[in-house]
Amino acid sequence: MTTPSSTTTPPARFLLLGDSHAGPIGKAAEAARIPFRGGPIGAGREFTDDFFEPRADDVVFGKPEAEQYYRKFVGELGIAALGELTVPLVTTFGFAAHFVATTENWTLYRLRDNAFEPGFLGSALFDAIVMTVVRDALAFYRHTRALGLRVLAVLPPQRVPPLSDPEVFLAAQESIRRAVDALDIEVIDLRARITDASGFQRRELCQADDEVHGNTAWGRIVLRELLDRGL
Repeated sequence: MTTPSSTTTPPARFLLLGDSHAGPIGKAAEAARIPFRGGPIGAGREFTDDFFEPRADDVVFGKPEAEQYYRKFVGELGIAALGELTVPLVTTFGFAAHFVATTENWTLYRLRDNAFEPGFLGSALFDAIVMTVVRDALAFYRHTRALGLRVLAVLPPQRVPPLSDPEVFLAAQESIRRAVDALDIEVIDLRARITDASGFQRRELCQADDEVHGNTAWGRIVLRELLDRGL
């Protein structure tokens, strides 16, 4: 997804790189005629570990399709490398908490009654496991900050598919949020605005016939926060 290119198009206000959750953000920006470049370049599970290689002033994505989209987007900005970026980078990398929370991956840590040991989801062990899963996403954030970029990371829609554990989703997301925030990344955390009493995504902000994604209404809320931050 990207805004059309023409001689009259205003300069892009941000570069959007992410998984499928970037889609509604881009659609909201297009509908509001906010100029940007970028969009989804792969699935969320592809942006946790071993998905890129750092370069002195750039990155190279491992999957050919992701690299192709990335080169297209930076080319539309008139630059050859990420280090040349002069607008903020908005991304959703690393926040595929539903993937981290896949229920079968946590069976080993459950007691006989299928519950976790008290305190496990807030423990150093749990945190270390989650950090291992998303280690390359964290490396990506470190690298972008080392390049001097302003980076904004968007928390995902608060939706948990049937194959994922809601408790693990919430705890893993919080572990990732803390780690990203500690890297001097601006975390876009809209949970107070997009959830109901259950703690999960309000129905009117969910993509219809879908178990994971937010809709364009969710994207508009994210966009509003980005604009409020000066993008």
